[in-house]
Amino acid sequence: MWVGGEVCVMAINAGAIIERLDRFVSVLPAVVSGLKPDDALWQPNSETWSITEIICHLADEEARDFRPRIQSTLANPNQAWEPVDPEGWAIARNYREADLEEVTSRFVAERHRTIMWLWSLAAPDWTKVHNHPKHDPISAGDLLTSWAAHDALHLRQIAKRLFELAQRDGDGFMTAYAGQW
Repeated sequence: MWVGGEVCVMAINAGAIIERLDRFVSVLPAVVSGLKPDDALWQPNSETWSITEIICHLADEEARDFRPRIQSTLANPNQAWEPVDPEGWAIARNYREADLEEVTSRFVAERHRTIMWLWSLAAPDWTKVHNHPKHDPISAGDLLTSWAAHDALHLRQIAKRLFELAQRDGDGFMTAYAGQW
């Protein structure tokens, strides 16, 4: 690939990324297991998502964003992508009303389908590029790499909510001894 007039050699360790995506299937349910419904739906303010809403988002992104976009890019990079609207999905699909256990199970089922599909690919060309009409071109490898990063970002977001729950329940007691967020 040409970058700034020079050849840029790219190598992707797709196996490591797929394994990371697969491990997240165990990590996510373990992190939220046993949360009370009120805690799972708690938001520190109206601008943030609750833990339940975050997991609803992850389930929708799994089925409606990352997997279909990689499939499309690998099969026909010139095909237009279906639009995504995470904020709109949150409202239209009533994320606030979702049951944490059910949505976590839905995410796990979707991720299992993803992992089976990814391992079934025979020598995918991760350098295939979709030329998005409004954004920079994006390769299948970019999407795969971003997918694992997306998991990590939302795991961090869930950890932050758990930290904020500790602050809320401490009601005036300090969390400084725990370290800095």
